Amino acid sequence: MPVTVVVGAQYGGEGKGKIVAHLALRDKPEFVVRCGGPNSGHTVNINNETYKLRTLPAGFVNASSRLLLPAGSLINLGILEQEIEISGIDRQRVGIDRNAAILTDEDADLEARQGLRQSIGSTSSGTGSGVIKRIARNGSIKLAQDIEEAKPYITDVAGEINNGIDKGESCIIEGTQGFGLSLYHTDCYPFATSRDTTASAFLSEVGVSPLKVTSIIMAVRTFPIRVEGNSGPLLNEINWKEVQRLSGYPYKISELTTVTGRLRRIGIFDLNLVKRAAIINHPKEIAIHGVDYIDFVNKGIRNYDQLTDKAKSFIVLLENELETPVKFIGTGMSQHDIIDKSISVNISEYLTCIAEK
Repeated sequence: MPVTVVVGAQYGGEGKGKIVAHLALRDKPEFVVRCGGPNSGHTVNINNETYKLRTLPAGFVNASSRLLLPAGSLINLGILEQEIEISGIDRQRVGIDRNAAILTDEDADLEARQGLRQSIGSTSSGTGSGVIKRIARNGSIKLAQDIEEAKPYITDVAGEINNGIDKGESCIIEGTQGFGLSLYHTDCYPFATSRDTTASAFLSEVGVSPLKVTSIIMAVRTFPIRVEGNSGPLLNEINWKEVQRLSGYPYKISELTTVTGRLRRIGIFDLNLVKRAAIINHPKEIAIHGVDYIDFVNKGIRNYDQLTDKAKSFIVLLENELETPVKFIGTGMSQHDIIDKSISVNISEYLTCIAEK
């Protein structure tokens, strides 16, 4: 597994962080790289602890992995330091590329004044403002190598990873957001993020050739979500009460966004969007999350044979339509709630790894 890229097929929140954490525990890669900026979050629920990450790679759960932020990323150092503290990791595991851009509170304040949250549902984290400054090339944004607080972490991320790959070491690239938010490929412009969100874009951000990629894993939700408010079209939008009714959940359910804590909008599965995402990302494997929203009785299941017929039918439909195997199936929010059809280690050994985290 020299290089695996994990991407989202919809509008974010597809469970990329869960898959990255799972792969990190299962395969123990030498490197895990987190792309993007603090405008999106990945959540890891493990051993009754919830880690909401906006910068640190979800692969931090494997104690032997080097955690890297690439040249194309935009970093709020305050957020990074908070996540290092919360996760309890050794700072020496973290590396920031010398050419990564550093965000300040001024960037977030600028987006707030521009009203981007109201107009397009932006998280107003300053990421888009930072992208604009970097493109301007007028010195209005600083690179990591120019910031004193970043110096303990400075490295050449592309150099580290490519040297490692040449020695047979492995790397997981953790993409950000989802295909439907791509600045270039969305059909909902201007309701998009400030960058491309495809596998090829993440490889460029990191500095790794597509020829070195072993697998692209595309994460898919059974019910896609968008950020609350005026965040763009969502086909066949419903509410959380309807999801509860359809799934048979015996109690109220809802989800909040990792970054802003706002209620997520939710809709019925849109096959056309996912097929378009598959054409452009060309995944080798699919990860489905939310089969418990199809049927509540699937919640927490770890054996494929125990899934309901309705869930299995959805999985088969997706495999046929995308001509790609579904290898990972999320059955709940916990890191334990996953079926890995390609697991190469004993499941009890994997759960022991989780317990030791």
